[in-house]
Amino acid sequence: MAGEGSGRLRSFLRETLRPTDEKTDLRSLLLASLRATGYGLVGAGFGILALYSIPIMLLVGVLALLGVGRPLLGPTMRWVRILSDLERRRLRRLGHVLDSPYAIPGTSEETETGTTFREIATDPAARRDLSWLLLHGTWGLIIGALLFQMPYTSVHDVTYPLWWYFVPDSEQSLLNGLLAAQTPSGALLGCATGIAVFALWLLFGPKLLDLQARPGVNLLGPDPDADLSERVARLTATRAAALDAHAIELRRIERALHDGAQNRIVGVAVLIGAARREITRNPERADEILGRAQDTTEDALAELRAVVRSILPPVLEDRGLTGALSALASDCPVPCKVTVDVPVRCPASVEATAYFVVAESLTNVAKHSRATKAEIEVRRKGNTLLVAVTDDGRGGAELDAGSGLAGIVRRVEALDGGATVHSPVGGPTEIRVELPCGS
Repeated sequence: MAGEGSGRLRSFLRETLRPTDEKTDLRSLLLASLRATGYGLVGAGFGILALYSIPIMLLVGVLALLGVGRPLLGPTMRWVRILSDLERRRLRRLGHVLDSPYAIPGTSEETETGTTFREIATDPAARRDLSWLLLHGTWGLIIGALLFQMPYTSVHDVTYPLWWYFVPDSEQSLLNGLLAAQTPSGALLGCATGIAVFALWLLFGPKLLDLQARPGVNLLGPDPDADLSERVARLTATRAAALDAHAIELRRIERALHDGAQNRIVGVAVLIGAARREITRNPERADEILGRAQDTTEDALAELRAVVRSILPPVLEDRGLTGALSALASDCPVPCKVTVDVPVRCPASVEATAYFVVAESLTNVAKHSRATKAEIEVRRKGNTLLVAVTDDGRGGAELDAGSGLAGIVRRVEALDGGATVHSPVGGPTEIRVELPCGS
């Protein structure tokens, strides 16, 4: 266990302290830490409310057990619900996908919060909200205070040599009173400690925000063990949508063949018949008709090739998934890095879906993200194909019903896969897809 823990620590430090030319520049680090501090302070505000709510909840619980506080259970739980909903909204702004655990599957309505001990005890969402309240009122508040204290301390200590001489000896301190500095050398030491604290804030500010958000991410979403029926219903709906889309595609192909290639082939048969009738009486006329028949045949072949290309991108068959994705990246106006590690080819339907996911994602990058670079990573892990498309754009992408991202989710779910979109305001945006490949 100790070896595993030390290994994780080394991995964490390597990721955090790797050179900025590989990871990001100083300006991006500063903006990310400022953003983390802002959202961390909002979380600390919710933590203060949660901290004051804990004794109130205990008091109401004791009074309810005594039989005099039961009317207060409903309003108290509604307050917990309001506070947890505010945290869900903050987490969504951070890019986490959190559905309401109170939603009734298949409807747009929401359940009421429990007003009795039995209802609260049997409601997984209410229990998870209460668990989050206890954690955030302590852990979340401490992390939020730390996110505020680090930049405050760094500014205080870096500027300390400018004003330390003018304050009373009793107030000449560094690191919030942990160190005394009553000499010029002590003041310079204070400046050095301020720079060190500032560097720690730049490196660890966003990670502290992730630590503050983790209890909410784990507790405020739907219970993963209580939504099997919802998953079955969603799979049924996506399979039905896939069948409908398949039927529509078949009708499109039938119309394309009937209105295009079939009519031209009928025209070829008519022209050949006319040429046969003219071949003995007027050979020159027959030769002219055969030339028209040849042109019509070539047009029919071109239309047939177009129909075939619309069914499955030929570049997948010709160049494989690696070549097809490289072609997409080269056509994108935003510079793209492509990494593909798929030693064994996946089923055609899976490759076609992965191709569509990347194509739609790059379209969004080019049209909406204002990104300067993007990265495509595709690898096979066991029987799962993992697809990730990231960009350094402005973020804020949403799964609207009519957007291309919603189309990605529908296509992926039709194959019993999963798709997540992480796109906080300010970026970066990351689209991750998992597709089952079979054995």
